[in-house]
Amino acid sequence: MPLVAEAEQASHRRRIGVLMSTAETDPLEIKSVNAFKAELQRLGWIAGQNVEVDVRWGAANADRMTANARELVALAPDVLLAKGAANPAARQATSTIPIVFVVIPEAAASSYVGDFAKPVGNSTGFTTFERGLVGKRVSLLRDLAPRTERIIYLRSRKTGVDTKALYDRLVAEAGSVGLSATDAPAENASQIEDALRTFASNPNGGIIVAFDAFTLLNRTKIVQLAKELRLPAIYPARNFGSGGGLCCYGFEQDEQFRQGASYVGRILAGAHPAELPVQTPTKFELILNLKAAKELDLSVPPGIIAAADEVIE
Repeated sequence: MPLVAEAEQASHRRRIGVLMSTAETDPLEIKSVNAFKAELQRLGWIAGQNVEVDVRWGAANADRMTANARELVALAPDVLLAKGAANPAARQATSTIPIVFVVIPEAAASSYVGDFAKPVGNSTGFTTFERGLVGKRVSLLRDLAPRTERIIYLRSRKTGVDTKALYDRLVAEAGSVGLSATDAPAENASQIEDALRTFASNPNGGIIVAFDAFTLLNRTKIVQLAKELRLPAIYPARNFGSGGGLCCYGFEQDEQFRQGASYVGRILAGAHPAELPVQTPTKFELILNLKAAKELDLSVPPGIIAAADEVIE
């Protein structure tokens, strides 16, 4: 009888596929997935009891993300959660299984669903508000490093979502305050190093790092090069701050995964993506590293220190 009961329970389990654009070796990315699972459990969806959660990691590799999406779709999940650059692969793999996206720019989300209030198709989810954050990051760079005259925008063309539009926004924001901007698309660690060393050969430069799977995967190298080349940099997430980055400003990723879990739970309960409006973040984080500022001989304005959610001494 216990075996029969267990078999019946297993047959009624729902299945969730999770497509990550980042690497399974990244503790902070694992933390976000765990936040998703914990929120599911709080909502009554317990892994191994009434739901199975299958996670696949893309490691900033578009081909791997495509293979992962096809593999998960073959398992016939009830719903997919897809992070960032994994979304094109998810959408290519299925037009019927509901997809909850997290951590994508609003322009990409708009191309997927049309009207945020009433999404069309099989997708809905949570955006990063990156276009709105670009101007704030330019402003932070100027306030922290007033001598900055030039900005380099470090991004990936292959795994970045909508980064060309974000670069165009950066050019406009920088130009409005008298700064020039240089595009630096990079697809491997060597290209990151070449781009930053070439840029640093002239004075008064600063870095703004795009939020994408590639820059997250290579954040240690980016932060180390910025320190070595004495380039002030504004990063898009707290992941960079813990590694010694000067300043991070962006949304709270774990919160997006918890919100994603709430939508996944509602879909498992019978909701359709069209009934779940696309949402933008309401909470942003400013992480400031005073040690990094001191190494760059920067005098941090008291107002920025007071505004910071976390100050690393």
